[in-house]
Amino acid sequence: MIRLKGYIATLCGLLFITVGFAQVPGKQSINTGWEFYKGSIANYPATQGKDITWQQVSLPHTWNAADVSDDVPGYYRGIGWYHKTIYIPAAWKNKMLYLYFEGANQEAEIYINGKLAGTHKGGYTAFSIRIDSYVNLKDSVNANQVDIKLDNSHNESIAPLDADFSFYGGIYRDVYLITANQVHFNGDDFASSGIKINTKVDSLQAEVNISSSILNSSAQKKQLRVVNEVFAADGTSISHSQSNLSISKESNALAGQLQIIKNPHLWSPDDPYLYHVISKIYDAITGELLDETDNPLGLRWFNFSAEQGFFLNGKHLKLIGANRHQDYKDLGNAVPDALHIRDMELLKKMGGNFIRISHYPQDPAVLQACDRLGILASIEIPIVNRITETAAFTDNCKHMLVEMIRQNYNHPSLVIWAYMNEVLIYPRYDDHSEQRKLYYSRVVALAKTLDSLAHQEDWARYTMISCHGDFDRYFSTGLAKVPQIVGWNLYYGWYAKDMAGLDAFLERHHRELADKPMILTEFGADADSRLRTFNPQRFDKTVDYQLLYHQYYLKTLQKLPYVAGGAIWCLVDFSAEQRQEATPHVNTKGLLTDTREPKELYFFYQANLLKTPFIKIGTSTWKMRSGTADSQTQCVQPVNVYSNGASVSLYNNGNLIKTAPVEQGFVVFNVPFVNGINQLKATTVISEKTIEDNTVVDFKMQPADFKSTQIPFTAINVSLGSERYFIDDNLHQLWVPEQPYAKGSWGYVGGEVFKMPGNLPYGSGKNILGTEYDAIYQTQRVGLSAFKLDVPDGEYEITLQFAELITPNADKPLVYNLNDQVQKGNNTERSFDVSVNGSLLIKDLGTQNYLIPQHAYATKTTITVKDGQGITVNFNATKEQAILNGIQVNRIY
Repeated sequence: MIRLKGYIATLCGLLFITVGFAQVPGKQSINTGWEFYKGSIANYPATQGKDITWQQVSLPHTWNAADVSDDVPGYYRGIGWYHKTIYIPAAWKNKMLYLYFEGANQEAEIYINGKLAGTHKGGYTAFSIRIDSYVNLKDSVNANQVDIKLDNSHNESIAPLDADFSFYGGIYRDVYLITANQVHFNGDDFASSGIKINTKVDSLQAEVNISSSILNSSAQKKQLRVVNEVFAADGTSISHSQSNLSISKESNALAGQLQIIKNPHLWSPDDPYLYHVISKIYDAITGELLDETDNPLGLRWFNFSAEQGFFLNGKHLKLIGANRHQDYKDLGNAVPDALHIRDMELLKKMGGNFIRISHYPQDPAVLQACDRLGILASIEIPIVNRITETAAFTDNCKHMLVEMIRQNYNHPSLVIWAYMNEVLIYPRYDDHSEQRKLYYSRVVALAKTLDSLAHQEDWARYTMISCHGDFDRYFSTGLAKVPQIVGWNLYYGWYAKDMAGLDAFLERHHRELADKPMILTEFGADADSRLRTFNPQRFDKTVDYQLLYHQYYLKTLQKLPYVAGGAIWCLVDFSAEQRQEATPHVNTKGLLTDTREPKELYFFYQANLLKTPFIKIGTSTWKMRSGTADSQTQCVQPVNVYSNGASVSLYNNGNLIKTAPVEQGFVVFNVPFVNGINQLKATTVISEKTIEDNTVVDFKMQPADFKSTQIPFTAINVSLGSERYFIDDNLHQLWVPEQPYAKGSWGYVGGEVFKMPGNLPYGSGKNILGTEYDAIYQTQRVGLSAFKLDVPDGEYEITLQFAELITPNADKPLVYNLNDQVQKGNNTERSFDVSVNGSLLIKDLGTQNYLIPQHAYATKTTITVKDGQGITVNFNATKEQAILNGIQVNRIY
């Protein structure tokens, strides 16, 4: 009944043929022409929403696309309604009709012509609602009203209860209207295809067992013929089987068939060869074709070993890839198929061979792409952070697990079913209490129930739980002993201080859980792609620390055979509404930004994982630079070049800088930049062929002496209290780190870097309201007396940026808070005067007027500099200390 999307290239001819059979069921998307209302509808179905104003929308759609990223804490979690008219011809009178939802978050009620046709609980699995008994079929073409009530409110009976991602509401995946004959493959079976394919494979032959679940909804007993045919990738039929089946009225039955394929073409990441299976049901008496569906078939075998890791088709393979969330900037999770597919293509282009689909089943297009591209996959249901100790919660988790397994059973890319993530990170009840102990025992009992259920559904794939880095907790409770594989989410060097703690942790698992294969299911460090530094530090959110972190993790991952693999956290930056930090509401540990622009880390992994020749200049993501000229009117700064060649040569404006050997996929060159355009070219020779990469860097040289005529001063943007460069591509501006004042140059006078109590190297991790430049406003210099620039005479525009980082209210503690200390409320009153070259600019600037805590404040003025006086911005504190977060100076003439 339900056909899988995909296999377009190999199946297009076959699909056109099958559509020609009038008897075969139909499937059509109904994504356009919907109306949406956010809120409850009073007295439904009596009113049917006649007294409200509907918004015109198309699917996929979410009502949280904007409010998860605004400056207002929280986002709408409640009820939303969707309305549409569908037209059903009278010729479908004897057909079975379904609405098939790929995903809708999270409690759904489906009404047809004002009558409840079905419900579904859970936001990440597909579901199918039969509607033929509710539709009007009196006329030649019949209008029928579809109303869908959705609710994404917190519900203690539905996972996920709590997580570091946003729970978008809405019908955020495709919806289909499906027509079926009264005899068809049983899509009522948890919205599956009705087909389960099991294989037993070696290099000589493959046994393919095809089990068909068939539904007879008619009032007569039926004699059927079930046919399964295996096709090669080029469309050639290579195997065929059929069997007869007698099925009673209003019942379902199973038909099993075995086919043997000699010398199978094996599926692997290097060669993702796909067969496919077309299954058909015929009326054995009349010969009428009643139903048809197709499924992928990848022939492979695999196993995990606690000592040697992962093996595919008898060969050792280190799994290296990433986790993936499903949202996209400004779209939320209402993402079209093309973007889901693109993410998998980007992972493959990086050289990844593994995806952990986290922390919930995602759009069908994802696994279809994994099958085609050769990406091994793990998939999980969304039990995240904690459970509810009720039968309702357990039942819903079991239902989601069965849905996930049956809907995704036939994907050859899938090797792991997972069902919990960091479930003990945020336990209920007081520590060391009897209630806490009982809670732990119930978590373990739920895990055992789900693990057993997964094996009942699928004996061939492995089960996994992913755990946060508290080994003692998962070991002592017994939870780590339940699944076949233990995944560890480890952040040594990020949430935990000592990067070397990673090695000790992995060795401990190998010693104390010696029979359990393991995967490093998460590791990562945040990086705002706009932030760079020459002095990377933990929690500075720079691309450079992220690279340093992953160098260590990849080396550890590759050297330990007993670690089956690793999944980087995360493939792309994703929405997490409760986060603040440099990029509010976004978890920025991605290899790619939330618009899928690569960070430098992406090139690092390409250089280490790709088998095809590769070279990339890292500064292609840092095309604006600035620095102070030396005596040669140059400025030497490091540039990374990434390659899988043995050595790399780098040129600037046609001049060879150096040829150097590659280590762990990259070389660091010290490049003498000149003012203006710098054309960089990197080359390497691989298999006797030269490949190259080119990029242009626009370098804004600052004179060592502002009176210099060789390099005239034009503009500067300075981030106070920071060691980071901030790249603003939107305005084509570069912000440079602060420096102390030196005669003839520029810099601050006095004061100290603002630092909150805890782990942050400098600045605040709070969301600064009223700006998109949080990274600039989150750092400041406190107690400075002046900022001086010895610029030449002329007309200048000066912009000053301020933000009060000390707040009167205490921070709300978060599980993922980067600081180990939560700032307490502080009612500090601040007041200071600001003058420029002796003229008062702002009187009593402070918390009693413009400096509202956690809000950006900026002011701009112009000044004429004459008589060689330069620019001096003075700060005179009357209460507490003066502050400055940023300063911009632009020469007008």
